[in-house]
Amino acid sequence: MKVYLGIFLALSLLTFGLACSSDAEEAQTEDTGVEMAAEKKPVMEDRTAQVGEMAPNFVLTDTKGNQHALQDFEGKYVILEWINFDCPFVKKMYNSGKMPELQKKYQEEGAVWLTICSSAPGKQGYFEGEALKNRMEKEGWSGTAYLIDESGKVGKMFKAKTTPHMYIIDPDGMLAYAGAIDDKPSTNVADVPESTNYVQQAMTALMAGEDVPVKTSVAYGCSVKYAQK
Repeated sequence: MKVYLGIFLALSLLTFGLACSSDAEEAQTEDTGVEMAAEKKPVMEDRTAQVGEMAPNFVLTDTKGNQHALQDFEGKYVILEWINFDCPFVKKMYNSGKMPELQKKYQEEGAVWLTICSSAPGKQGYFEGEALKNRMEKEGWSGTAYLIDESGKVGKMFKAKTTPHMYIIDPDGMLAYAGAIDDKPSTNVADVPESTNYVQQAMTALMAGEDVPVKTSVAYGCSVKYAQK
């Protein structure tokens, strides 16, 4: 009887030990999963963009409340457009239909077009809610996402000074172009067809595997309406 009792106790202890070990392994797996999820969370880099170098990652929220990180678009061309719908230089590009045309064209070719507004609340160009939605529809905006940068952090990260101010990031994540939309620093819609569009020029070269003829240019337009310090 004592022998049977001993065997029973030994089996009970063994079963209990295996159960504890299994629970511990499951807990460790869950902890590891949480850590991996945390590691994958997009982070805002604290460095300045430079042409010829990897573009710093950023995270911004769009008009629908969805977050977008630059790193989400790895392997694609990404075009950044700084915007202020009330700026006459921006109006030239939208009233002529040129900006919406480019937005549609390059998205159809597989690129991502991110429009970024760094105007602070209360400043020219800052819109929200229905007012923003209506303005986007009125202007014919056709980009991938309209991102809100009311703190101005991303704008300053890319040294955006004017609206419009344009940037192109290649599929490897390198900043390939930064500067003006074209070579006609005016508000005259009639100048658009006669201009050399630097974004088109750069994208044509990049997609053909060629060097970008003009990698940087002096951006023109209205100053970005950053929040005052």
